Amino acid sequence: MTIRSYRPNDHSAGRRLWVELAAQHRQLYDDPRFGGADPGAEFEEYLTRLDLSGVWVADHPEDGVVGLVGLIMKGRSGEVEPVVVTEARRGQGIGRALLDHVATEGRKRGLASLTISPESRNVDAIRSLHAAGFDVLSALELTLDLGKREPERQDGLDIHQLRFRS
Repeated sequence: MTIRSYRPNDHSAGRRLWVELAAQHRQLYDDPRFGGADPGAEFEEYLTRLDLSGVWVADHPEDGVVGLVGLIMKGRSGEVEPVVVTEARRGQGIGRALLDHVATEGRKRGLASLTISPESRNVDAIRSLHAAGFDVLSALELTLDLGKREPERQDGLDIHQLRFRS
C-alpha cells in the first residue's frame, strides 16, 4: 500500500469513502439524515475549500484507493479532516499510515500542531487517534439537544467529574 497525493482520477473513490463515512455516522447516531440526502455532494464541497492544504489517499495494489486524509489550514495549526478507511480494510494500519503522512506534511509546512475532531461515539476512532499520538485534549464541544430526547445512553463520558452523553 502507498500513501500518495490525491489525483483527479481518485474522485469516485474519494466520494465513495466520504459516503461510507457518512453511513458510519448515521449508524453511530441512529440518524438517517446525517450527511444530507446526498452525502457524496459534501465531498464535492469539501474539495473546493480554500483552506484545504492537501488530500492524500491510501492506494492498495489490489483494491485501489482504500483510505483518504485531508489537511485544513488554521493559521499555524492544521486540522485533519477527514480520515477514513474503507470498512473492509480497517484494522490493518492504513489509518495510522494516513495519520503519520499528514503529520509529516504538517511538519514540512511548519505547523505548530494538528487537531482532529472524531465523533464522540466513535470509540474505535478515538482509541486509534490516541494511539497515533493525538493525546492532548484541546477543546470540548457541548450540545444542548433541543429536539426529541433520546433515552439515556450508558456509553457517555466523564470529564472533571461531570457525566456527558455521547
